[in-house]
Amino acid sequence: MSTSGTIRCGIGGWTFDPWEGTFYPDTLAKKRQLEYASSQLKVIEVNGTYYGSQKPETFAKWASEVPDGFVFSLKASRFATNKKVLADAGDSIEKFLGQGLSELGDHLGPILWQFMPTKKFDADDFGAFLALLPEKQDGLTLRHVVEVRHDSFRTPEFAALLAKHKVAVVCADHFEYPMIADVTGDFVYARLQTGSDDVETCYDEKRLNLWADRLKTWAKGGDVAELDHADPSREPEKKTRDVFAFFITEGKVNAPNGARALQKRVD
Repeated sequence: MSTSGTIRCGIGGWTFDPWEGTFYPDTLAKKRQLEYASSQLKVIEVNGTYYGSQKPETFAKWASEVPDGFVFSLKASRFATNKKVLADAGDSIEKFLGQGLSELGDHLGPILWQFMPTKKFDADDFGAFLALLPEKQDGLTLRHVVEVRHDSFRTPEFAALLAKHKVAVVCADHFEYPMIADVTGDFVYARLQTGSDDVETCYDEKRLNLWADRLKTWAKGGDVAELDHADPSREPEKKTRDVFAFFITEGKVNAPNGARALQKRVD
């Protein structure tokens, strides 16, 4: 996966009944939904890997059904991120990364480590977790991103920890959870979660244009200063970065339309 400033817009998963006959053609067989979705989008975030393990042949099958350049972002196991003491997560991290996801090859995108909204920031605790995240698995370079959902993470110490370990943080556009838009890794990961089923493109035109400008700024190596940061004074290294943006949660019925509309604006 490149670090050349590629922008990929996508959705969460590819199986959702309301997409049948709207996003998916009426005549499309369910077994071809991934094939179709990957022809329309550049990335999909997989949620199922958060709840349970997959078989190596499952990852290989996914890889065989998508075109060159398409990637999967995998949500990491909840058994790793829900630990009371994160330093104890080593075995769960190893088990998740060793389940066969390397079968995705070039189609392996970022690994998303999502934490409970009740998890508060503790520098030693979280630093121990970040230190457990390996740079490679079966020869493949791994790219890690964390999603934290408690206000206590909005501190410069958190941003410094992420930068030290070269881990990205989710920029969450959410009704309740904090937005943390610091650029701390070699890519940027946004989850756009305040859409509407009443808007054909999930986000309206004004918001699509606004987010398109933000994605392009990040891809060129800039920072989006108007968004909330854990450390507003910190300036990231100026270099091109891959950017991932997902329409998730609210407005899911029209999420594929939103992803395609946003991709059109940034291409």
